[in-house]
Amino acid sequence: MRPEDRIVITGIGLTAPNGNTLAEFRKALLEGRSGVTRFETRFMGEVLAGVCDFDELKYQKKKSLRRGTRAGSIAIYCSQEAVADSGIAFDTVDKSRVGVYLGTTEHGNVETENEVYAISQYDYDTKYWSHHHNPRTVANNPAGEVTLNMGITGPHYAIGAACAAGNLGIIQGAQMLRLNEVDLAFAGGVSESIHTFGIFASFKSEGALAEHADPTRASRPFDKNRNGIVCSEGGCVYTLERLPDAEARGAKIYGEIVGHASNSDAFDYILPEPGRQAECMRLALDRAGLKPEDIDILNTHATATQLGDIQECKAVREVFGMEGRTRINNTKSYMGHTMGAAGALELTGNLPAFEDGYVHPTLNLDEIDPECQLNNLVANTPELLDNVSIIMNNSFGMFGINSVLIVRKYQK
Repeated sequence: MRPEDRIVITGIGLTAPNGNTLAEFRKALLEGRSGVTRFETRFMGEVLAGVCDFDELKYQKKKSLRRGTRAGSIAIYCSQEAVADSGIAFDTVDKSRVGVYLGTTEHGNVETENEVYAISQYDYDTKYWSHHHNPRTVANNPAGEVTLNMGITGPHYAIGAACAAGNLGIIQGAQMLRLNEVDLAFAGGVSESIHTFGIFASFKSEGALAEHADPTRASRPFDKNRNGIVCSEGGCVYTLERLPDAEARGAKIYGEIVGHASNSDAFDYILPEPGRQAECMRLALDRAGLKPEDIDILNTHATATQLGDIQECKAVREVFGMEGRTRINNTKSYMGHTMGAAGALELTGNLPAFEDGYVHPTLNLDEIDPECQLNNLVANTPELLDNVSIIMNNSFGMFGINSVLIVRKYQK
C-alpha cells in the first residue's frame, strides 16, 4: 500500500449520554456508568432514553441555534472538538480541500413533527409553518451546518445508512482521502433521534422498546431478560488524514483504518440475516489482510432486541467460532442506541484500549441468553489484556445494511 493510502484518525470530538469528551466517555465505560435516564416525549409521556448534555453555545450563537437543528448543533460541537483535539491549525487550511461526511438515520422527523404540532394549535393554518423548515429537514442538514459554522467550502453530504451510518461516514471519509478528493475529512455520525416521538412509538408498536424500573439497567444486549432498544441521541466526528500528512505535522494518531466493508442482506425490512453479516466481517478482514484470530476486540452492534441479538451472535460464531483469543463487548449497554452516531461512538469507546489495554465490558449482563453464547464475551467487569493492536467494529441497520470497520494501533 502506498503511504498516502494509509488513513489515520488524528482528532476525536464527541457527545454521548455519558460523556462529552473521549476521556469522560472512556472513564464512564470502564467504571460501568450508564447514560440512560427518564425522558418526557410528546404524546407518550415518560420513556427511557440516552440524553446528551453538552455546551451548545461553545461554538454557536443563539441565533444559529434557533435557526438550525439539534442534529446540526451536535455535528458542529463534535466537529469543532475534533479539529481542536487534532492540533491542526485550521485557520491556515485550504477549506476547499476539506470534506464533511456524516452518517445520519432519522433526520427531518423532528422538525416535521414540531411544525405539525405547532400548526395544530392554530387549527392547522399553514401560515404558522416555519420558513426554516426546508433547510432544517434536508438530509444534508447536519453536515451543511458544519460547513457554514466552520467556513468549509469542500464537499459535504449525509450518508443515510440506517444504524450503519456512523461507520459508513468514516469509511466515506477514508475513501475520499484515498481518491485525493480532499486533504482533510470530518467523518462520523450524528443522531437527534430522541426528539421525535415517532421513533419511540414505532419501536413500542413493534414490541421492541426497552422498559425497566431502573433506566440504567434498561439496555441489556445478550441478556436473557432483554426487552428492546433504548433510543438515544449523540454524535462522534473524527478528523481523518493521510498518514504522511499526519506524520509531517507530528500529529497524535489514535489509530489507522486498515479494513472496512459494507454489504446488504436482501432479506427483510428489519430482521438481520447472519450469513450476510458474517460475509461482511470476512470481507473487511480480507481487505485488511487479517484473520479472525488477529482481532483483539470485537465491538458488537447488538441492540438488545430478541431476534436481532441472536442473529448477530450466529454471525459472530460463524466467523470467530467458540474458541480463540478475540474479546467481545458491547457499548450500547451503557448509552442505548445512538442510531446514526452508533458506529462512530462505539468504535471510539474502544480506541483508548490501544493505550490502556482494557476491554470495557458489556453492562447489565446478568444471565446470558443461551442463543447468544459467545466466546470471550467480556461482561460487567473490564478485562486487562497484555496488548491491544486491532479492533473490529460491527454496525448494522434496517433493510439489511451491514458495515464493518477495522482499526489498527498506529505503527510506522
